[in-house]
Amino acid sequence: MSSLPDRLATVVLAASPTPTPSESETAPSLPALQDAHESATNAASWVEQNWSTWLAIGLRVLLIVAIAVVLRVVVRRTITKLIDRMNRTAQAVDGTAIGGLLVNVERRRQRSQAIGSVLRSVASFLILGTAGLMILATFQINLAPLLASAGVAGVAIGFGARNLVTDFLSGVFMILEDQYGVGDTIDAGVASGEVIEVGLRVTKLRGDDGEIWYVRNGEVKRVGNLSQGWATAGVDVTVRPSEDLDEVKAVLTRVGEEMSKEEPWNEMLWGPIEILGLDSVLLDSMVVRVSAKTMPGKSLTVERELRWRIKRAFDAAGIQLVGGLPLAMEAAPESDPTAGMSAPSAFANTASPQSAAASPIAPPSVTK
Repeated sequence: MSSLPDRLATVVLAASPTPTPSESETAPSLPALQDAHESATNAASWVEQNWSTWLAIGLRVLLIVAIAVVLRVVVRRTITKLIDRMNRTAQAVDGTAIGGLLVNVERRRQRSQAIGSVLRSVASFLILGTAGLMILATFQINLAPLLASAGVAGVAIGFGARNLVTDFLSGVFMILEDQYGVGDTIDAGVASGEVIEVGLRVTKLRGDDGEIWYVRNGEVKRVGNLSQGWATAGVDVTVRPSEDLDEVKAVLTRVGEEMSKEEPWNEMLWGPIEILGLDSVLLDSMVVRVSAKTMPGKSLTVERELRWRIKRAFDAAGIQLVGGLPLAMEAAPESDPTAGMSAPSAFANTASPQSAAASPIAPPSVTK
């Protein structure tokens, strides 16, 4: 028989509950659930604490973008309206007589378009660049390294493309200052001719022989514009010093008055044809200077017509220009055929024909 203590131990063991497999498996997962619950609680509290900051940053970025877009549109439209007003003014003046002389519609149009393009590009770059920097500053990004890198990159690009930058800046200032435009005849130093296109980097010229010159704006050191204001037509009339100066002046005055009253010369001449006087007096000629103020670019045409009229008037008045018919040449005496012959040699045959031709002719004998 078993003792009493053994029976009590058996009863206690039988009465104590034994753990089930499911309870033994789920017991270790209780700490993981608690960690997840704590993480979710911390995340919710963090979001609750920072959502106002995020909302403020988002609204600030949205406001910056909206203001930049609206400002860019307003500035570009304002510039476009100003350029259109410039073009309308040029078109309104083009129908008048003075407009046809002083205003070139194509020149004004290209100049206004170039200025408008430059202004719109500069305005867009400034507005959008400022907006981008403000957005980066809103996110508390340090802009010092970015600005330093941009400065270094700008310097490197400037050194590498200095010719391009020089051409571009020179073109901008040429257009803003209206140094020349389409239709002008200029002397740019490296080339001369009529301007057919003005760009920010290159100017196109049509030469006198029809060739097209592409001149970089950075290479133009000085510009002579022959189409602005007025031009001067000058003609030098060369006559013999024996001509009557009063008669020469009277003929030139009559030619100038007749030319000033005829079309289209009355529009090309912006002043009376003046006889300036003697420009030079030489032994075989004297030069009378004639000058007139003309429309820009028409000086050569006026000079050619003036020379034509002066020549016809002088022929009718009997005034001879220097370079006319040459004087009759006087008859030159016949030369001695033996003058160029050398003396005969001592070893030559004195009876030969050559010696006879080279011997001096004896004077005729005088008979008594």
